[in-house]
Formats: sequence, structure tokens, C-alpha cells
Amino acid sequence: MAGITISKNKKLGFDVNRVADAVYTILNQTGKLSAEVNSVDEEYIKELNRSTRGIDRVTDVLSYPSLDDVRYKNVTLKDFPLDVDGSGKRVFLGSIVICEKRAKEQAKEFGHSLDRELCYLCAHGFLHLFGYDHITEEDDREMRALADKAMEILNVTR
Repeated sequence: MAGITISKNKKLGFDVNRVADAVYTILNQTGKLSAEVNSVDEEYIKELNRSTRGIDRVTDVLSYPSLDDVRYKNVTLKDFPLDVDGSGKRVFLGSIVICEKRAKEQAKEFGHSLDRELCYLCAHGFLHLFGYDHITEEDDREMRALADKAMEILNVTR
């Protein structure tokens, strides 16, 4: 499908492109998009969490959306002509940062595979880039349901 082009800092322990395509599909996107997904160590994600959110602890995933007010919208170059990546041909959604060490710990804690945990965290991150959040209980239910749909498409089970 290649709806979302991914740039990344290293080979990640899962197929980021498949996760991006699953989220793109469940959200009925049609535009040419791009995003950045990076794997970082605990120290780096803790510093990011502290400096950007004021929370001084290690976390599993952080998302940095580039667009505002895109929830429930089809993101296209026509509507976001100034929010493009380096190619100038794709709308840049933002960045996702994943701590694979924390993901390993959580996979063990939750009793499922590392692949499942990484895919879920990545799907969660992409949903944030598309304007979803989990501040209220209702928003949290909606976001979890969408992440679960992405996991079904990926055929990655608990």
C-alpha cells in the first residue's frame, strides 16, 4: 500500500511498514504521508519524557505529532500543503520514539511476544500522530479499539 513512508534510525525489531499500513487502512486514509519511527535506549527516552512532558521516568513510547486537528480527517497534501517531508510530496505526520528494552519488559510482564508489544506500541504511536489520545475514558476506549483493529489486520495476537 505504501500510504505512509517511514524513516527510521536503525533496523527495528518489527515491521514498522506493516503497522503503518494497518493504521492507515483502519483510519481510511488516502493521502501520501510520512512519519519517523525511532528506537532509543532507556536513558534517551527518559530524558525526552522529562524534557517534553515533565515526567522523569522511562516510558515505552512517545509520539510527537506534527499536525493539529486531524482526528477523524483524511490527511492529504491538498489540505496540508505546508506540512511536508523533505521530498515535498508527502504530508509529515510526526515522530514516534520507542524504547525496545521497555517493550521487552512489558511483553514479559503481559505474557505475550515482543513482536506483539512492539506492534501495539507502534500502532498506538501512529494513532497519536492522527490526533487520537487517551485523556478521557471514552477517548481511551476508542484508541484501544482502533489499536486492536490494527492488531487484527496484522494478525498479531496476545
